[in-house]
Amino acid sequence: MSIRPIGILDSGVGGLTVLREIRAILPHEPMAYLADSANLPYGSKTDIWIQQRVLHLADQMVNRYDIKTLVVACNTATAAAAGALRGHLSIPVIGMEPAVKPASEATKNGTVGILATEGTIRSARLAGLLKAFADGLHVITRPCPGLVEMIENSEPGSAELRENVEQFLQPLLHQGADTIVLGCTHYPLLRELIRDIVGPDIHLIDTGAAVARQTLRQLTRQGLLGPPVDQPAIRLFTTGPTDVFSGVIQRLFTDLASVPVGHFTE
Repeated sequence: MSIRPIGILDSGVGGLTVLREIRAILPHEPMAYLADSANLPYGSKTDIWIQQRVLHLADQMVNRYDIKTLVVACNTATAAAAGALRGHLSIPVIGMEPAVKPASEATKNGTVGILATEGTIRSARLAGLLKAFADGLHVITRPCPGLVEMIENSEPGSAELRENVEQFLQPLLHQGADTIVLGCTHYPLLRELIRDIVGPDIHLIDTGAAVARQTLRQLTRQGLLGPPVDQPAIRLFTTGPTDVFSGVIQRLFTDLASVPVGHFTE
């Protein structure tokens, strides 16, 4: 057993949707979450920049928080840096990827839409997933520039947010997608809004629960599961202003609103 925390890394609050899923099946595990909010979003940055940045932050998390595994709770960061992280770190690395395989199994009419950041859409990782699992399907990829920032800065029910989401969804609906992949960890925060726009018959798929299950498998395989603890510590850190990050959590993650946020000083 190991009392060391699970490390979770994202560019902002989106990875907290993954933390929720991990906590649901691993309620006794301590966690250390780092949001690189000072550099939000990652989707518009180069792969080289993202890889260097994520390697640096991962090293810092290992050294400061003694994490026992790293969950890269960001599709863009996974696409750019997962391979380098696995070659660099001695702890297990668990990444995100757009749920192309589950979408290919869920679609009834063979048309799948993918909402993702620009970085994920252009990545070789997504191209590989499409080649492996979407052969013969009609796949519409839709980059959503600015949506991550809008999620973090807007009220969930704002008219401007809804208008932008409708614009991103329109090409997918117009071409008949019956399954839509939420290919960014921020996007599950819009699940209710997206459901309201697309209606009840379209499958909405993300990978947070699958990543949680993989985390459980990895910790079990490595003998790193923690002992039963009633209230394991959850620590939240941000590279940006703590008051801003706390405000976003208050608005979007009421279950984590009482967790203090620390500043990650570099």
